Amino acid sequence: MQNFSVDKSGFYGEFGGAYIPEILHRCVTELQDAYLRILESESFKKDFDQLLRDYVGRPSPLYWSGYLSGKHGCSIYLKREDLNHTGAHKINNTVGQILVAKRLGKTRIIAETGAGQHGVATATVCALMQMECIVYMGKTDVERQAVNVKKMQMLGATVVPVTSGNMTLKDATNEAIRDWCCNPTDTHYIIGSTVGPHPYPDMVARLQSVISEEIRKQLMEKENRAVPDYLFACVGGGSNAAGTIYHFLNDDAVKIVLAEAGGKGIDSGETAATIQMGSIGIIHGCKTLVMQTEDGQITEPYSISAGLDYPGIGPIHAHLTTTRRAQVVAVNDDEALKAAFELTRYEGIIPALESAHALAALDKITFKPSDIVVLTLSGRGDKDLETYFKQIDAD
Repeated sequence: MQNFSVDKSGFYGEFGGAYIPEILHRCVTELQDAYLRILESESFKKDFDQLLRDYVGRPSPLYWSGYLSGKHGCSIYLKREDLNHTGAHKINNTVGQILVAKRLGKTRIIAETGAGQHGVATATVCALMQMECIVYMGKTDVERQAVNVKKMQMLGATVVPVTSGNMTLKDATNEAIRDWCCNPTDTHYIIGSTVGPHPYPDMVARLQSVISEEIRKQLMEKENRAVPDYLFACVGGGSNAAGTIYHFLNDDAVKIVLAEAGGKGIDSGETAATIQMGSIGIIHGCKTLVMQTEDGQITEPYSISAGLDYPGIGPIHAHLTTTRRAQVVAVNDDEALKAAFELTRYEGIIPALESAHALAALDKITFKPSDIVVLTLSGRGDKDLETYFKQIDAD
């Protein structure tokens, strides 16, 4: 039996660790030493559970999709993270991390964001706790996610447009880390995905694991069994995917399918298919699969989805892929758009472009009539309406 949990040094197999500048050693070590004690304390569990229930609106529904089930000839359920407060799974993590930050005595919060959902979720909990909030966001994403930028500002956050590199998620993360280096004592960096130096990948996965915890209970109610045959999720950094699969990792009967962003095609030069195209390297404090040149320079990623155009992948997902525990498929822009419009037209649900990648991945698998499939709908499509409208106009 493979071990899919993190070890004491922060590694999942050969991936993970904490590759950080000396100036961050103290605050990262402080977090490493404290996070499990905090997360496992009764006071944290009480506060976290209460906020998830009364503020976020959990549990999120597990919805049987008649359209998808009919199309694919099996039973397909959607885990409706799009119905959470702020419209995505991101709030599960930010609620937990703001509680950790308060217990560590931090007074200032920074974050990076791509699609803006993590930025909005961070700004939301900072407003709730009345803490200073600075969000770094690539200028490209600021322009294509203007509504989320306005939301963050309305919530009291300072949004800093980043103009380096491709001006997307990678570059926003670079700037957030620079800020953290300059303000290591009073600042907590709320990383939005299962990336970064240990303990972030494990901490974020644990906070998001409420998704799979609920899936087990809800499937038992609906199907009289706690375990599905398949789990589907989109994966950029990989937080919603980690939450979806967390409590099923050691059950080999559950097949895991992850959808990464193929962009305009994995051989087009415009893609974010890290697992298909990446090799082992270091990015943002951890060892993982990275899109890079032969001499180790990061390759600029591309995806129509602002939340998936990241040139790395969470170390847990790199490990799951190399051990063949998870199957990863690349979904191109046009396939994701088609899946999004189909779900909208036939189920009345407008999904986020990230979630649409997972929906499109269903077309790449052949199911048996007896199969039970759970797909995490990571977010709603409000933030992507401009992209959808452009596609309608083009058609």
